[in-house]
Amino acid sequence: MSKHLERDLDNLQKDLLALAASVEEAIHKAIRALQERDVPLANEVIDGDSDIDEEENHVEEECLKVLALHQPVAVDLRRVTSVLQINTDLERMADLAEDIAERAVALARWPAIPIPGDLQRMTDLTSSMVRQALDAFVNLDAKLARLVCRLDDEVDRYNKSIIDELILLMQRSPDMVEPGLSFFSATRHLERIADHATNIAEDVIYLVEGAIVRHRPAAVRGEDS
Repeated sequence: MSKHLERDLDNLQKDLLALAASVEEAIHKAIRALQERDVPLANEVIDGDSDIDEEENHVEEECLKVLALHQPVAVDLRRVTSVLQINTDLERMADLAEDIAERAVALARWPAIPIPGDLQRMTDLTSSMVRQALDAFVNLDAKLARLVCRLDDEVDRYNKSIIDELILLMQRSPDMVEPGLSFFSATRHLERIADHATNIAEDVIYLVEGAIVRHRPAAVRGEDS
């Protein structure tokens, strides 16, 4: 690898991790706004989405420059394509955080809805998945990436538990239907963030091993022959 390519790949990684930090902060703020009925905090997330979009555009432009200037091959090419895919997943996470913030604003207009007990656990696990997926990328750790993929099933279980709890609440209290549906939507957005963390983990496996494992559960588990 030339020194110029190595430098540009290092800069790409720094830019991507800066974007990731912005996205993680947006997710954290959006969930806190939802739990605490904090409209100003929710609006902060909504207003900040355009800055994240600009960061995403910058990373994509830098990837295209690397492809045009260096014409990387093998693992270097996989690294650039992985950054492009991870960049897209991060931007979509930010959009979902914005959606959660919008639900927080809506919920603040209605009577307070009981916060499902599993929401914080689901939030903590989802945040951990995002962080570990990015750690796997930085450290080229396919084993950690596979762990992230497996954690997605646990997030799905939390999501189902929260939805079941919300359905019971709406059945017992008709005045809770509108806020219940809005909370349902926010929980679904959080579950989708975990799906994007899984996508990033699958991109890491591709980067490290050169194998596309999406839609192949056995390959994700490392069981393909």
